[in-house]
Amino acid sequence: MKSRILIVDDHPIFRMGMAELLNQEDDFEVCAVAEDIVSARKAIIEFDPDLAIIDITLAGDNGLDLVKEISAGDKCIHILVLSMHDESVWAERAIRAGAKGYIMKREASESVISALRNIVDGKIHVSANMLAVMLDKFHVKPDSPGAPTIDLLTDRELEVFRLIGAGLATREVADRMNLGVKTVGTYRDRIKQKLCIKTSAELSRRAVLWTERERL
Repeated sequence: MKSRILIVDDHPIFRMGMAELLNQEDDFEVCAVAEDIVSARKAIIEFDPDLAIIDITLAGDNGLDLVKEISAGDKCIHILVLSMHDESVWAERAIRAGAKGYIMKREASESVISALRNIVDGKIHVSANMLAVMLDKFHVKPDSPGAPTIDLLTDRELEVFRLIGAGLATREVADRMNLGVKTVGTYRDRIKQKLCIKTSAELSRRAVLWTERERL
């Protein structure tokens, strides 16, 4: 039997190309596509997929919220996060959210197929480099010296940080994340505290620099 796949991505051309790629395989078929969380929920109810390929950046949504929602639900849907975002920042977060694998979009198409087959077999799939990074964390002492890193931020705080780095003002961040302005302000304060940032100007500068590095 073929594994039924839901593709959740906000780029129509990417959805089309990925569907065409997977439908050529004997063990996969794309049963539905969606561009955001709302349409993904409807597709899950209507088509009952076995697997879901989810991007982090969706149309007005954070894909990790969908990963968490699916993982907490009653349906058994294995999830592969496929995104342009740097795996060193997002892969471990995706796995903690409930995904069974993480692949960057720049990887070859064969890597996506291999990742999906590993997930179907009950395995966790990340790149060799990311696996080494995750394993290294077991050997790092909690009190090791060094500057605070982005890993200290929660998923919501990281999303606020990313949007600040993209040039959005507090009101725009609130609108994008469907939050109140005061709530975003609280997230900003927590980010500054965790990253030892003193001013809003320094927060914006750090966020912009980080966002630019992630795009490389």
